[in-house]
Amino acid sequence: MSESPAVNIRPPRWLVKPAAEGAAELAAETGLPPLLTHLLAQRGINTAEKARDFLVPKLATLGDPRLLPEMPAAVDRILRAVDEKQHVVLYGDYDVDGVTSMALLHLVLKAYGLDTKLFLPSRMEEGYGLSHDGLAKCFETHGKPDLLIALDCATTSLNEAAWLAEQGVDCVIVDHHELSPLGRPKCLALVNPKLTDDWHYFCTAGLVFKLAHALLKTRPAPNFDLKETLDLVALGTVADLVPLVSENRLLVRRGLEALAQTERLGLRALKQLAGVDGLVQTHHVSFRLGPRLNAAGRLDTAATALELLLASEMETAAELANLLEAHNKDRQNVEQAVHAEAEAMLATLGDLEQLSAIVLGSRNWHPGVIGIVASRISRLCHRPTILVSFDENGVGKGSGRSIPGFSLVEAIDICRDHLLGGGGHAMAAGISVQEAKLDSFREAFAAAARQALSDEAMTPLLELDVEVKLKDLTLSFLENYKLMEPFGQKNPEPLFFCRRVMPKLPGRSIKGKHLRLMLTQDGAGMDSVWFNAPIGKLPPAPWDVAMRLQRSFFRGQEQWQITLEGVRTSA
Repeated sequence: MSESPAVNIRPPRWLVKPAAEGAAELAAETGLPPLLTHLLAQRGINTAEKARDFLVPKLATLGDPRLLPEMPAAVDRILRAVDEKQHVVLYGDYDVDGVTSMALLHLVLKAYGLDTKLFLPSRMEEGYGLSHDGLAKCFETHGKPDLLIALDCATTSLNEAAWLAEQGVDCVIVDHHELSPLGRPKCLALVNPKLTDDWHYFCTAGLVFKLAHALLKTRPAPNFDLKETLDLVALGTVADLVPLVSENRLLVRRGLEALAQTERLGLRALKQLAGVDGLVQTHHVSFRLGPRLNAAGRLDTAATALELLLASEMETAAELANLLEAHNKDRQNVEQAVHAEAEAMLATLGDLEQLSAIVLGSRNWHPGVIGIVASRISRLCHRPTILVSFDENGVGKGSGRSIPGFSLVEAIDICRDHLLGGGGHAMAAGISVQEAKLDSFREAFAAAARQALSDEAMTPLLELDVEVKLKDLTLSFLENYKLMEPFGQKNPEPLFFCRRVMPKLPGRSIKGKHLRLMLTQDGAGMDSVWFNAPIGKLPPAPWDVAMRLQRSFFRGQEQWQITLEGVRTSA
């Protein structure tokens, strides 16, 4: 997918973060490399104890799960269902967080001898979340349950929760989404961190892990090891882009290790197809495993992904992995078509400098991929972006992505008069809108962005953590540096700044668009790769480079390389 030449993007500002206090003292106290303690201090880690807990976290430090909102009520009701062998349905969402949450809770309750029924709504037929259409289909498929546990949805489903109560169906909700302005749903327990000021970093997979931990602390289940579900928790947490802080970071650290060694047949088959072998890092989940698990739910039904996670026979696992691979290729083709049309629309909008936000709509777009394309366009243009897919009746479903400094949720509230509905998070949200109201919504949304965003906020920023020389990247530093993983939301991968390096040109072109080359500086050298390099139009050397350090394993050997994120001619 090419970037439209009609879209003029401001070059990013390069900004090196100021030095953090306490880095030198921390290096002296711990013996860690000063470059590492500089990065730790920037994250507020400025004591030996904090450094130890961050670099070598232990599962023994996990907090009491029963302290989460309404957890005791959820545990009591679920254990009553176990004791009375009740009819229980797990009702989930069709993304990775939803299906991993369902698989995890299903396995826990199975260990207690309870065979739960699983229901995932279809994106195209029942839509997102706990809806009346979804409940009708669920009851038609599984009958009316004694207990319905809604996972990764239903916090704002006030009418549907009330309807369940009228039907005599008990409801427990485990979810991390924002509450409705109209209040909380009528249910026996709402395990949602948004009811308090703490634990907001959890996604639903993490909350289900805490629920399982609370169940097991209350009543142990025979022959069940909760640590063996950490691969599912890592998948859901990384794919849902929640902050990798506090307990999340620990669960993902251990979960990625579990994912590397997983005995889950479906995940082993999926890893093989996705080319994930040996070391598993967050980017493997974000760009290889997560998209494949998401693909089925985007275009059809997420049941395939759920069945893969629970597969107990290798032949079945291989068939489901191949099906997800095919779904993913279909998703990529659909996504490319949507991106091409959206890019053509961008070219007709005029000077991007005059736009504070981007809202595009079409009847040709599949609603399952507009969020991905909105994310791409938002990054390309550095503007809040919403893409809307309209059906034949002119009813549109939109998906938005934002930039720092602009809350989509707040903007949706401001623009609610132009919408049928909407909600989500500050950086990612969804809307529904009538086709006839798209222009008025676009104007209102752009006005909200103009008011909230300064000119500086609408200029891309290349924020550099620290300036280094290539000779600083010693084996001692790299061995300690990898303990900062896993990288992700709120624990971003550091971006290093290195001045006046010399590239060994012409380098080696990969697929005609990437470049592998050696960088040297003052006698030190390191291999680097530049993805989507402007081959044939490289800036004159020497270069200033913005770069990341990435490790991999090849034939059992750990390897490090530089990944170039920005290059400019040195002043």
